[in-house]
Amino acid sequence: MKEELIELQTQMSFQEDTVAQLNDVVTRQQQEIDQLKLQVQQLKKQMQEVVAGDVEGDSDDAPPPHY
Repeated sequence: MKEELIELQTQMSFQEDTVAQLNDVVTRQQQEIDQLKLQVQQLKKQMQEVVAGDVEGDSDDAPPPHY
């Protein structure tokens, strides 16, 4: 009976360690996701600015291209 208790305690210890490791991985992944979301927002803003600049630059007063 004592051996069974020791075996269960050993298994529980390994499971606690595994859960802690998984928690660390999930935490790092969430941080990376948050950073990537911010980068995507910044890229969207930059693209909107570029597109808005192109639309404003499409006027008949623009000089012809040089060859």
